Amino acid sequence: MAKSSQKKRVSDQTKEDAMKIALGTQKPGQTKEQTRLIAQGIQKGIEQYKKKQSEKKRELDKKLKKASARIAAPEPLVDTVAVTDDVKPGKLPWVLLLLTWIGFAVYFFKSMMAV
Repeated sequence: MAKSSQKKRVSDQTKEDAMKIALGTQKPGQTKEQTRLIAQGIQKGIEQYKKKQSEKKRELDKKLKKASARIAAPEPLVDTVAVTDDVKPGKLPWVLLLLTWIGFAVYFFKSMMAV
């Protein structure tokens, strides 16, 4: 209830900045009322910009807080027990090594017989 009855106040600095910008872009023959309306539009733009920037800052602060919380309290380490089943090395590497040496020997002897 209190929020709806309260009107958001605009800082004097924002009003001054908006009026300076409006006066800086004032056209010849423009009335004071038109300049005031332009200043109000600029003021609303400044307010929206500040609001968006504060939202971005809040989001960034939340992310930083989460990241620092993760760093400060690392996840508990799980004790990993190395399972050492007596795994015998496969026979395939040895078979391939043997076939390679046999292939080299056959190639070598063929090249010697051709000479």
